[in-house]
Order: sequence, then C-alpha cells, then structure tokens
Amino acid sequence: MYGVAVHMEVPRMDTVSVNKFRETLKDCVEKVINQHNPLKVTRRNGEDFVVISAEDWEREQETLHVLQNSNLMRQIAKSIATHTQRQGYTPTDEEIDEILSI
Repeated sequence: MYGVAVHMEVPRMDTVSVNKFRETLKDCVEKVINQHNPLKVTRRNGEDFVVISAEDWEREQETLHVLQNSNLMRQIAKSIATHTQRQGYTPTDEEIDEILSI
C-alpha cells in the first residue's frame, strides 16, 4: 500500500493446558517474561487465552499504532526510498560523534 515491505516474524508460541498452567504458574510466567515468547493456554471449552509480558504487549501496541497510522507509514516509505536512492540526509562527522556519544 505504501511501498513498505513489512516482514513480521511470528514468535514461537508454546502451548500448555490450563491445568498444567495452574500447576506451574510461576515457571510459566518467568519463561514468558525472560524469553519474550507468548504462551497459549488451552481450555477444554475452547476459550483459549495467551499470556504475554507487559513489555512485549507494549511493544506490540506501538507496532500496531505505527502500522495503522497512514502518515507514519508514508514517512517511512519516503525515508526508505530516499535511503535506497542515496538521496537522504548525511550527518556531519560532528553530528555522528554527538549521536554516538549518547
């Protein structure tokens, strides 16, 4: 749509039954947080749910915001085009030093 190829890597999602999740709640939560992999919890009635860390949730929400914002997507497409054509802004050595010293 905007000439921007979006390559989304779908995270590996482990699956566990709700009973096993209850038994190992602490370990499950630690794994979700430390490995940044969501966990699908299955239930007999079919109403499954997903456990995700707050940090990962916020990152996903930011990504969705950018992807849904047509002005941002146009800016990204324009930036990619100028970069590809080597027509973008080239910072001075001083600017690069300032950026890298942060």
